[in-house]
Amino acid sequence: MALTTYAELKTSVGDWLNRSDLTTAIPDFISLAEAQIERNLRTRQMLSRATASIDTEYSAVPSDFLEVKSFKLNTNPPTPLQFETIDSMDNLSTIYTSSTKPAYFSVVGGQFRFVPTPDTTYTGELTYYAKLSKLSSTNTTNWLLTAAPDIYLYGALMQAAPYLQDDARIATWASLYKTGLEELKQSDDRGATSGGTLITRARTLG
Repeated sequence: MALTTYAELKTSVGDWLNRSDLTTAIPDFISLAEAQIERNLRTRQMLSRATASIDTEYSAVPSDFLEVKSFKLNTNPPTPLQFETIDSMDNLSTIYTSSTKPAYFSVVGGQFRFVPTPDTTYTGELTYYAKLSKLSSTNTTNWLLTAAPDIYLYGALMQAAPYLQDDARIATWASLYKTGLEELKQSDDRGATSGGTLITRARTLG
């Protein structure tokens, strides 16, 4: 059976479990799998790019933000921003007490924090790992389902096992899920050195 759409994935999960009474539970298995995938996976296909006007100490992260790849100010020459821990930023803020061009950033909850505090408006360019475009009845596919349907399938089956109290299958599904992740990462690593052009999605932060 093809595994190219949300509906086909739900049907396949039911078939693999040999159950026809899980219609309402299977979407939950898929959602839980997506949450775990976002914690486990970082590939070039997940990269997105955004620009932002930085004029205050704090600025909201993108709505689909997972993790920073790089952050810089579009000055002349460009100014790379250095990531620091929250504690380190607190210490740095006692050193840089005057507003000037930011040199450091951190992630605090759903916000970026910049030190020193900007003395004017700077344009920042952020490259980051973005969340998956979640599967649903209206969003029937995404790049991961197209590239690696096995990760979705085994991830959902792994989430189903505790629900079904089928502990004996957890290790099997987990092993297949892990293999799928590793193979996708290996493929991504090969692609990173193959000479192809990396294209990231550009957006403007609100």
